Amino acid sequence: MRHVTGRVRGLVRGRVTWRRIPLGSPFQLALLACSFALAGYAGVRLLAGDWLGVTLWFVAAAVLHDLVLLPLYAAVDRAVARGLDAAGRRAWTGYLRVPAALSCLLLLVWFPLISGRTERRYRLATGLSPDGFLVRWLLITAVLFGGSALLLAVRLRRAAKRRPPAVH
Repeated sequence: MRHVTGRVRGLVRGRVTWRRIPLGSPFQLALLACSFALAGYAGVRLLAGDWLGVTLWFVAAAVLHDLVLLPLYAAVDRAVARGLDAAGRRAWTGYLRVPAALSCLLLLVWFPLISGRTERRYRLATGLSPDGFLVRWLLITAVLFGGSALLLAVRLRRAAKRRPPAVH
């Protein structure tokens, strides 16, 4: 008898047919198992000290993101897309989305140091000065938007060279 792997696909003339579940290569499965093991280990270590505080932080972060931040940046993205669409530049939206998303991600990760709220703790933990995080974040943001603008300019120039000259 044939070994059955998968789930029921349906009945065909009284017979049950089975469909194989795509699992990927053995390397992908091993990598996935290792990532789950690492995440489980990190979770056990993280929750060992203050499990209630960590759990509350994760829940609050998820709620803050889903109920406050997601609608906020979706509305900003929609407004920017409409503004560019009205100007006939809808294709430029991605050149604003990517640097803005990366800049916001960096702000979110480094916010305590950028805002200066954990200056004393950072100095005690590392022995380094926390000065300059705001300036560095602003410089990285400027480089991201500048690089995006440069890429857009290069692509527009290439597109202009490909077009045939206008007949006068």
